[in-house]
Amino acid sequence: MQIIAQCPGCGSASLLDGSAADRRIRCRKCRRLFKVPKLDEVPKAVKVIKHAKSTIYVDEAGKTYG
Repeated sequence: MQIIAQCPGCGSASLLDGSAADRRIRCRKCRRLFKVPKLDEVPKAVKVIKHAKSTIYVDEAGKTYG
């Protein structure tokens, strides 16, 4: 399985192997470190994003801001 992850800093998309899930990775373009969610958390994250009216941020503990 492959994952497409978008950097929250520069917006660059990366195609990752499924083993990147639940790990922190560094963006290849801007070098920002960000967390890729667990595969079972992806549907919940997509639902939160769809209902957001503006930019939303999720910290490492799963708390949402925005």
